[in-house]
Amino acid sequence: MAKGQKACRGFSLLEVLVAFVVLALTLSVLMRIFSGGARNAMLANDYSRAVLIAESKLEAVGIEFPLSAGGASGEVDEKFGWQLSAQLLPDTAPVQGAVANGLYQVEVSVTWDESGKQRAISLSSQRLAQLNPS
Repeated sequence: MAKGQKACRGFSLLEVLVAFVVLALTLSVLMRIFSGGARNAMLANDYSRAVLIAESKLEAVGIEFPLSAGGASGEVDEKFGWQLSAQLLPDTAPVQGAVANGLYQVEVSVTWDESGKQRAISLSSQRLAQLNPS
């Protein structure tokens, strides 16, 4: 090398390989974080939809579904299945010969399949209804 000339310097092959390995590891960790966040957001969306379905079915009791002992079931969007059940609570049986109020326990369960796992939520309420004398 002549006097006054600078030596050409660069990265060695080992330094370049180490940089690529660090970059690959960092990117794989970031991808896992982002995919986990997206999966959790989709699951939260499914739970929100299931709660909305259950709330709407509870509100429909007495309007769309008669308030009587029994049940009903159905599907929403081919993904969510729901089941409604109502039963008269035993302490509220009508007095013979009189019109009385009866208290019903109403429960709605919503189920769906998410990535091979069965998910479910359940909401319940009590509703007051006028019972006919028997």
